[in-house]
Amino acid sequence: MSGDDKLTFRLEPHAAPVPADERATRLVSPGFGRVFTDHMAVVRYSEDRGWHDARIQARAPLELDPAAAVLHYAQEIFEGMKAYRLEDGGTALFRPEANARRFRQSAERMAMAQLPEDIFLESVRRLVEIDRAWIPGGDGGSLYLRPFMFASETFLGVRPAKEYLYLVIASAAGAYFNGTGNAGITLWVSDNFTRAAPGGTGAAKCGGNYAASLQAQAEAIAHGCDQVVFVDAAERRWVEELGGMNIFFVFDDGTLATPPLTGTILPGITRDSLLTLARAGGLTVREEPYALDQWRADAASGRLVEAFACGTAAVVTSIGRVRGADGEFTIGNGVAGQTTERLRSELVAIQRGHAPDPHGWVHRLF
Repeated sequence: MSGDDKLTFRLEPHAAPVPADERATRLVSPGFGRVFTDHMAVVRYSEDRGWHDARIQARAPLELDPAAAVLHYAQEIFEGMKAYRLEDGGTALFRPEANARRFRQSAERMAMAQLPEDIFLESVRRLVEIDRAWIPGGDGGSLYLRPFMFASETFLGVRPAKEYLYLVIASAAGAYFNGTGNAGITLWVSDNFTRAAPGGTGAAKCGGNYAASLQAQAEAIAHGCDQVVFVDAAERRWVEELGGMNIFFVFDDGTLATPPLTGTILPGITRDSLLTLARAGGLTVREEPYALDQWRADAASGRLVEAFACGTAAVVTSIGRVRGADGEFTIGNGVAGQTTERLRSELVAIQRGHAPDPHGWVHRLF
């Protein structure tokens, strides 16, 4: 199909959506990734027709052939983003064009058809429009959106697929971590596993990266930790990222540091937003390698006063302790520090329309 930018979504409303009273019950404490909305967006791709058959339809199971290419060669990518309810009752997305761009870049790395960014944005907008009643009320509530795409061609040859299925599903979301007060999470340093290597898929948001982190995450849980933190694959020395979040360090001179984007870690949109906010607030931020042994030494000396992780789901989460085979160390007093709290508050205020948006990040939908 030519003219992908003119693709029109056909609306096929759910014949029996969840009743309002039952929906309200589910939204009381939705947690994360468990309570799904009534609809989903679907677009198909084939080499001969291009992007076609765009629909907003009832959320339903998918039917796949056992020889679908994704099941054998893992051509799959996804995004994570949120819709927020504004103070005046409106609804907005946060930097959706950045998600659309990263989705296209992930597709390129995985040798997949690249979805035009305007189709990505329209699919998300249309789904939020029909399912916005699923956004939980109260502080912290949002509608988590999961655009994803996979190789649907029935073929077992080792080559890029010629057919893909793109979908967007939505989930009512509460807090990602259920901590106590402002206590920081505890990280486990993985000695046995690495997340990505130079030349690999570390910068792509593909399922394989997360699958590779799960055994290390299970190891972290077994040691009483909340999340795993990975070091680089080449030297096993440089801190890279958590299983699903970027990481920042705050020093006693007020400066911040975060690992650089060298192709082995995900270029997080929350990460980029925090860099912008920190610099706009007069903070000095360095994107540079940071060694694990230096992390331990700086925590012990008091040079390192805070550390935090960030991502779409958790937003900003303080790191209180780090544990590994060589022992444990505490960062600051083990709770969220002033810089962490300030950056988180500034970001959330912009996302929810409580503060001015000088960077043009908030895209109001309704």
